[in-house]
Amino acid sequence: MKLGESETGSIKMSYAPLLVIIAGMMMVILDSTIVNVAVPRLVELFGTNLRIFQWTITGYLLALSAVIPLAGWMTDTYGAKRIFLSTIGMFTLGSALCSMAQTTEQLILFRVIQGLGGGMVTPIGIAMVFKLAPPERRGSVMGMLGIPMLLAPALGPIMSGWLVQNVSWHWIFLINVPIGVITILFGIKYFPHSTRQQSSQLDILGMILAPVSFVLLVYGVNEGGVNGSSTAVTVIVIGLTTLLLFIIVELRHKNPLLELSVFKSSDFTRSIILLWIIQVILFSSMLLIPMYLQNIVELTPYETGVILLSHALASGITVPLGGRLFDKFGARPLVLIGLCIIFGSLFFLSSITTETSLGLMIACLILLGLGTGLSMMPLNTHILNSVQQRLVSRVTPLTTSSQQIVISFAVVALTGYLTSRVESHGATLDRMHAGVRGFGDTFFLLTCMAFLCLMLSLTLRKPRPLKNEEKV
Repeated sequence: MKLGESETGSIKMSYAPLLVIIAGMMMVILDSTIVNVAVPRLVELFGTNLRIFQWTITGYLLALSAVIPLAGWMTDTYGAKRIFLSTIGMFTLGSALCSMAQTTEQLILFRVIQGLGGGMVTPIGIAMVFKLAPPERRGSVMGMLGIPMLLAPALGPIMSGWLVQNVSWHWIFLINVPIGVITILFGIKYFPHSTRQQSSQLDILGMILAPVSFVLLVYGVNEGGVNGSSTAVTVIVIGLTTLLLFIIVELRHKNPLLELSVFKSSDFTRSIILLWIIQVILFSSMLLIPMYLQNIVELTPYETGVILLSHALASGITVPLGGRLFDKFGARPLVLIGLCIIFGSLFFLSSITTETSLGLMIACLILLGLGTGLSMMPLNTHILNSVQQRLVSRVTPLTTSSQQIVISFAVVALTGYLTSRVESHGATLDRMHAGVRGFGDTFFLLTCMAFLCLMLSLTLRKPRPLKNEEKV
């Protein structure tokens, strides 16, 4: 019997493949942040400089971006099970090679291999879980899937700091090998057979334009955020032009690489715009708070990582709850409640002063986590419910890649705004107070964005049980 065919037994059967998918996603997301804390130590060990070594991080992110748009076509052509396990295998191989790197150049190359393998894991994993879960329990199952997406970024810095300090830097990467091998073995055993869809015509031009545009945009935005060079601006312009060409090609192609026609659905369009803004708010908050703790409060990276764990644990508590409540009430009430909590937390953060206690900061982090857990996965599930099930494998790469680009641009914009506000206050205040006021102004901007999200969330409609043919 295939997964999801029995109403009484399907949810129990879904645990094994769900755990396999969670393990795979956890590894990939973890490696997006696990190297960050170890950078100073690795720069010293490899005898290089930060400008060269940062390519171990940038190269990984660029490789991730390059293959995300290919996930839908690869899944439809070769089957989700085969592609998911193959990408996990490539990621595991890249991890093993990274642990054996002797030079910075080797580490950069092996990180790229990691990224090429890991880029498709998240969109394919989300699509697989959505398709395998019984419709009446999708919220609960998708809620479980949200745990690694929220825990992994917070656990990365803590795990990295402990491994580098107490074991060896090699284990930052080597730890993925046994997990990857076990994931593949269990996936072979427990994943149900996945069907393939025959493509009438290969979107060759889309397969070229999509990775090029995404890589150029991510590279340009990251470089622009570091040094603001004219080269970065040029790369962004070329990337946007390539992206525009890609959109034109996809809209005209009979079998597009990314199914942009889903934007014809008002439910989908409203939901994904709301998701973009929420992602910007949350990602920016989790960037600003560590900066504040280290630059203003003067905590160490490890201490900051431990404090940030409160956000991850709080979200880990409410994510499964949000999934279960979604099955009963739909997305709108949960997103509304979650955004109210996020709004309140950001409002407090916008009023920070030099006298603000660390306890209040932790309380705000916990509130952010609670709001995130209640709102994010219900909104993601709502988005996938608004499209035909046969298009889910094409929609998850679209949502994943678009979020990465939107967040990249937002981070550059928010850090630029923070810098300008600190400089503005610096004309009349000392460095410490100017920094605090600058962070407060930036959090107030995020508070305004959260209020906008509250208004947009009122337009969400409770998912209706529609047949695939009735969905856009």
